[in-house]
Amino acid sequence: MELISEAVGSGARKYKACEELGISVRTCQRWTETGDVKGDGRADAVRPKPHNRLSAQERVRVLDVINSDEYKDLPPSQIVPALADKGEYIASESSFYRIMHEDKQQHHRGRSKAPENRPISTHEATAANQLWCWDITWLPGPVRGVYYYLYLILDIYSRKVVGWEVHEKESSDNASRLVSRAHLREGVGDSPLVLHSDNGSPMKGASLLTTLYKLNVASSYSRPRVSNDNAYAESIFRTCKYRPDYPYKGFAGINEARQWVLQFVHWYNHTHKHSGIKFMSPAQRHAGMSDEIMRQREAVYAAAKAKHPERWSGDARSWELPSTVYLNPEKEQTELTETG
Repeated sequence: MELISEAVGSGARKYKACEELGISVRTCQRWTETGDVKGDGRADAVRPKPHNRLSAQERVRVLDVINSDEYKDLPPSQIVPALADKGEYIASESSFYRIMHEDKQQHHRGRSKAPENRPISTHEATAANQLWCWDITWLPGPVRGVYYYLYLILDIYSRKVVGWEVHEKESSDNASRLVSRAHLREGVGDSPLVLHSDNGSPMKGASLLTTLYKLNVASSYSRPRVSNDNAYAESIFRTCKYRPDYPYKGFAGINEARQWVLQFVHWYNHTHKHSGIKFMSPAQRHAGMSDEIMRQREAVYAAAKAKHPERWSGDARSWELPSTVYLNPEKEQTELTETG
């Protein structure tokens, strides 16, 4: 600061003097205003080593403890308390972790399998019966603690329910029969199909896996403990249970539950105008009628705008539907879907 003052007093520009010493004018102003410069604040300044850092002997002691037969399978979060129980303190847990990291020993310890970063299951569909998802949800029974189980398969491209059944228990056998019937009813044949689900035991049972293999259907699973990897299935279950006529107090029996789900699926597929597919019914989208419906809507809006152009401040409403639907899309795919 004395050098800068001397340079400015001799006629130099302050920013030039600061530039020579490797600081900004703003830093110089801040140091001058506070009047309490405790040390060199530059990023490349040589600073004294902290007086409280571990000595070389203590660092070696930490590494010896970490790699000893007694503690080699334990993390520092367990090593430090164990040492304290013996009346010994070497360093804090954070110091243990820092030394392990610096010595490239910060890795999974123990015989258990190390945690995995599983990639997200990303799939796409350009037509119906290319990408399905399925799940199981509870339906309340006649008394508390009694439930029925709704198995439901949804076509992600069209949002149509292509298969459903209600049973008294969860099992891979029930799921296997449901997938076989839906596959036959939709006439999938040898066409490629992906079936996505979560990681429940019915989804990974031997019966279902064998059926998928025979039908040449590829299986896809959500990441563990990530609920929104199967968002389409969760969405339709929410729609189902928030219907005005949903018997939230419970179904009198399994036949009543099946009858109610039958009516719901018919309404959902043929009457419900789905917001995710520009407010057409899933059955229309599944049958390939979307292009015709969208052209008709565009013609209606164009005629309305031509009749009263003063009522339109911009372009008419876009009825264009994305040609590709993604399951758990990456960021670039999301932006492409939103822009059409």
